[in-house]
Amino acid sequence: MGSKERYHWLAQNVKVSGVDDMVLLSKISEDAITENLKRRYLDDYIYTYIGPVLISVNPFKQLPYFTEREVELYQGAAQYENPPHIYALADNMYRNMMIDTENQCVIISGESGAGKTVAAKYIMSYVSKVSGGGDKVQHMKDIILQSNPLLEAFGNAKTVRNNNSSRFGKYFEIQFSRGGAPDGGKISNFLLEKSRVVSQNPGERSFHIYYQVLEGASSEQRENLGVTTPDYYFYLNQSGTYTVEDMDDKKEFLDTMEAMSVEAMSVVGLSLEDQDCLSEAMSVPVSLHVSLPVFLSPCLSSCLPACLPVSLPVFLSPCLSSCLPACLPACLPPCLSPCLPPCLSPVLAFPSFLLGVPQDGLCSKLTSRMIDSKWGGKSESIAVTMSTEQACFSRDALSKALHTRLFDFLVDCVNKAIQKDQEDFNIGVLDIYGFEIFQRNGFEQFCINFVNEKLQQIFIELTLKAEQDEYVQEGIQWTPIEYFNNKVVCDLIESKLNPVGLMSVLDDVCATMHAKGEGADQTLLQKLQGQMGSHEHFSSWSQGFIIHHYAGKVSYDVSGFCERNRDVLFNDIIELMQSSEFPFIRALFTENLEVEKRGRPSTASTKIKKQSTSLVQTLMKCTPHYIRCIKPNETKRPRDWEDNRARHQVEYLGLRENIRIRRAGYAYRRAFNKFLQRYAILTKETWPRWTEKERQGVLHLLNSVHMDQDQFQLGKTKVFIKAPESLFLLEEMRERKYNGYARVIQKAWRKHIAVRKYVKMREEASDILLNKKERRRNSINRNFVGDYLGTENHPEIRQFVGRRERIDFADVVVKFDRRFRTVKRDLILTPKFLYLIGREKVKQGPEKGQIQEVLKRKIELNKIQSVSLSLEFKVKKGGWGPFSSSGSRQIQFQDSQGDEAVLKPSGKVLQVSIGPGLPKNSRPTRKDQRKSRYLGNQTASTNQSNSAHRSRGAGAPRGGSSSRGSLLRQQSSMDQPSLPRLQSQRRHDNQPKKHQDMGFMNVPEQGAAGLQRRRSKEVKPLPGAGRPKPAPKAKPRSPQCRALYAYDAQDTDELSFTADDVMEILTEDASGWWFGRLRGREGMFPGNYVEKI
Repeated sequence: MGSKERYHWLAQNVKVSGVDDMVLLSKISEDAITENLKRRYLDDYIYTYIGPVLISVNPFKQLPYFTEREVELYQGAAQYENPPHIYALADNMYRNMMIDTENQCVIISGESGAGKTVAAKYIMSYVSKVSGGGDKVQHMKDIILQSNPLLEAFGNAKTVRNNNSSRFGKYFEIQFSRGGAPDGGKISNFLLEKSRVVSQNPGERSFHIYYQVLEGASSEQRENLGVTTPDYYFYLNQSGTYTVEDMDDKKEFLDTMEAMSVEAMSVVGLSLEDQDCLSEAMSVPVSLHVSLPVFLSPCLSSCLPACLPVSLPVFLSPCLSSCLPACLPACLPPCLSPCLPPCLSPVLAFPSFLLGVPQDGLCSKLTSRMIDSKWGGKSESIAVTMSTEQACFSRDALSKALHTRLFDFLVDCVNKAIQKDQEDFNIGVLDIYGFEIFQRNGFEQFCINFVNEKLQQIFIELTLKAEQDEYVQEGIQWTPIEYFNNKVVCDLIESKLNPVGLMSVLDDVCATMHAKGEGADQTLLQKLQGQMGSHEHFSSWSQGFIIHHYAGKVSYDVSGFCERNRDVLFNDIIELMQSSEFPFIRALFTENLEVEKRGRPSTASTKIKKQSTSLVQTLMKCTPHYIRCIKPNETKRPRDWEDNRARHQVEYLGLRENIRIRRAGYAYRRAFNKFLQRYAILTKETWPRWTEKERQGVLHLLNSVHMDQDQFQLGKTKVFIKAPESLFLLEEMRERKYNGYARVIQKAWRKHIAVRKYVKMREEASDILLNKKERRRNSINRNFVGDYLGTENHPEIRQFVGRRERIDFADVVVKFDRRFRTVKRDLILTPKFLYLIGREKVKQGPEKGQIQEVLKRKIELNKIQSVSLSLEFKVKKGGWGPFSSSGSRQIQFQDSQGDEAVLKPSGKVLQVSIGPGLPKNSRPTRKDQRKSRYLGNQTASTNQSNSAHRSRGAGAPRGGSSSRGSLLRQQSSMDQPSLPRLQSQRRHDNQPKKHQDMGFMNVPEQGAAGLQRRRSKEVKPLPGAGRPKPAPKAKPRSPQCRALYAYDAQDTDELSFTADDVMEILTEDASGWWFGRLRGREGMFPGNYVEKI
């Protein structure tokens, strides 16, 4: 992959693959769209835009574009700044939720195997990464992480189109606090394909959990559950497929069992009692789903009266068939009885034991049912023996019910752990199975395709139809664009009015059907042909009917439609489960049978209609975003592109119409009040509130940013902006405004924190020397600046320090040589090194004679053992002659007056005279009373300080804009920062504004003063009333000093002088370095070399 693995779009000379946004295509056709997607797909660009809609092509491989670097790249960035990516859509959703305070949702649609589930995972992963942290947030993420393998094990399966197909719809809502942190969630599951438990198409598997148990169970678990290989079981051996490519069932079983462990269930939020019940009974439904069909089928076959010999091999396993008499009578007793062959008794023993119900009761409820009969005002219950077909459906209904209720139980457990009582904002992610066309399409495919038809209708209503209708309602000039509206197909399926829809006809047939479902299916087909035969989107064939969906024609086999739509679990079986000795099994069957007996039982089609209607209502309450997933091939291999399949998806997804409307329409529309609320900060007139008409405020904002008139239109209640670039301009200006205000807040806060930090450091530094040495008044109360050299403004000094090395302290120190002559050094202290920087004259080269900085010493801090003051030190021999002798030098301290030290060298002795200091137990006496406030005259004071002369004080940056001494004095006079009080400064927006008279702003009347001014223009008196001009005042004399010793300048900003030279003193500093003027040149000089005159 090369550079693509790092950042393919940031690499140099990157290959251009089509266009990022297909609105920019030169030619709009299905072929041009398909070709553009193909070029990008083959170059591993799987995402493409159509305005705000994201097109995603399944690469069938893992791409390296979903790392932490991409999260950082797309966080807070505008859509046009980076190439198309699902992170950009997720970031847009999150930011819009926070800014507009509106719920968001993303609708992910496409065929089965197009990559919808993976896209949903990427969105949830991105939102969880950028939305903050904390213990509560991490707890919610742990719940999602632990529950995901559990839900996939019980809800996903292999189909001919997808190896890990979601066989249930999932709408996951991430709930956020007002601050944008995820603190809750909710999972809504729709239409679990429970028929997959009992039957699958060729080449497919049942739910993953069954194969995981059979492959990964330990020997002890196998013995306890009585499980064996999958080809032994009738529910699993119908399709002949037991394994999945690139999927390890044994490893997946370990992940599932880990998710069902006590630790994981504690994360999910189950109580200890529920954990015990779940760990005790979790294996029951799994084992039952696998074992029950095998053990019940022989039992049912042998005890049903209408059993034919040819049907026995279907129901009997080989080992059981051999145990039955060869001449099985045609009329076996209808239920199990004591005369049942002994070899069939173990068949029901295991299921009844695992369910916690009596064996004879389970056999009786599966082979017969109780019917209430009323005659002459009396009612009685009659036991009716089921036919073979009815018994099979009863057996399958129990298996499907157990699996469905267990799945719902797991979803409820997750919801209880993450759902919160009060909902502020949420982002919803809809991941539902895609449109399916198989070789044989039954009732389940009919329901799945109906839900996808409803989702397509939402997309059409909100992107194609609603957009054009909005232009007409708002009075925007618009030329209508034709498109296919699939509402006619939705009405064909779900309409309750005349003509009634297919589901209504199906419910009517189910309400009147009797024992056998085969005749009811044919009755359904006849009624559909009679009532819908003339519909253009409906046709029939010998075994079923055809519906012309938005994604193409689908042939449905009507066999089993009525029975699966009834989906009846008889009350006798429910009562039996409610009598189980296991609390977990009883908790799965909580129906009130007395209430349900009165009404007409609901059908599967009624339930799916209610669920789809509820889903649509939930989505319509949110601001929708769309991801259209495309499946490039049926081989499930990377870099394999089938033109016909891709073009078909492009066509039925309506991408061409979507591009045409985006190009002709407006990329952005917003209500006036929402627009003003979002962009009011751009001008002073609109911030914080616009008081006039909203339309005028919007127009004022657009004119203030100089937007062209042809780039927007104002409707009746909304503003429409044509090009995305114009919107990006508004967003960028808005971000700059907020960044500016954020910097002001950050500045005040950092100032507050820094002052607190350095005040504390000053006190700690004072404690170090407490009771150990005398202190000077200017030292004990001095603020700690740190960098007294101002190294940020002096790269010639900074060059010796590492680029990322922090400078903790920097100042000028004085070094004494063997003759006690002073040499200045710049001392820089970092966490690792101590630097001493001096200056030397360049001896050769083009810069000969110039002074430049030289690194004298670089000492590692960990090698410095101690720092002490030496009163005597040895020196080496300095040269030849009688005066250049080696030996030692001494320093003597003498009591004097004042806080400034006076140094007088005399031969080998240096006398230091200084007054007494403060007592050893002295502490800082100055109280810091500085406050965090914005200084309005900060600019003026800065300019004044820039023009002032420098002083070599302890607080001035070397060569900076202010002297060291003045910086210290400035800091000591500043107020200590503190946070402002919000209560006193909070605005009361809900109070009515008082009308303020602004008349005082007008120009005042001139009055008598004006009359006098007019007269003064006419008569001009002599200046000074004729008196002579006074002599100018004498200029104040600057203090002067006389040099006691000669001094050679060591730096460019110093003065050189000889003894008895007289200099003007411009500034005196307590550090000992004064600022003066000599022969017209200004510079610094040591104060102990001179005396005042």
